[in-house]
Amino acid sequence: MSQQHEQRTQARLAVSTVIFALSPDEGAAASSLRIPLVRRLREPGAGRWALPGGWLPVDEGLDAAAARTLAETTGLAPRYLEQLYTFGAPDRSPDERVVSVVYWALVHSDEVERAVSDENVCWFDEDELPELAFDHREIIDYALWRLRTKLQYSRIAHALLGETFTIAELRGVHEAVLRRRLDPANFRRTMEASGTLVDTGQRLAGTPHRPPALYRFDTGAGPAASDRPATTALQRTNP
Repeated sequence: MSQQHEQRTQARLAVSTVIFALSPDEGAAASSLRIPLVRRLREPGAGRWALPGGWLPVDEGLDAAAARTLAETTGLAPRYLEQLYTFGAPDRSPDERVVSVVYWALVHSDEVERAVSDENVCWFDEDELPELAFDHREIIDYALWRLRTKLQYSRIAHALLGETFTIAELRGVHEAVLRRRLDPANFRRTMEASGTLVDTGQRLAGTPHRPPALYRFDTGAGPAASDRPATTALQRTNP
């Protein structure tokens, strides 16, 4: 096999990121998850929407490449950025073998307001995603499943909230991610008994009735094993 042929048949390595944020609650019955997508400007898949990402340089680490490509395409620098899986099915790109190391990020609505948003970078509701390039819809579906699973045994919800929040706001995050209504009284009892919340002694201002208490997550308790980033975690060869 010639060196030129060998170079053509070698796989290329890329990084991509699935980003989740809550939709602004502007009179809606409930918040939902939003995802930013980037319009492809070249083939393959020109004109179709895709996850933000790019090629991995030989001199850059995976985490650094994920953060850089995310900043370049969306202007975001999320606090929560974790490696999800590696997608490497042989036929996921039509003209060459591409292996993508996929990250996922959670951002607060304040960060979304500062993000890039133009004709080539748009935010979509999870229920209104356009037709995506390559296998990116399958990747998003997998990331959604992972988020919903992890929400039920870790403190990951804090990445979608501010430093302080009400129990109702925390419940809104769980309802948006899990896509179902939760009983307010049962949710409050469960969260107060979890040992993960600290009452700040402050109350939310500007409410017409008795102001609700503001909480924060207890960072002093130390993260459980399930909360730690898994940037060297499992790999997936077929989404």
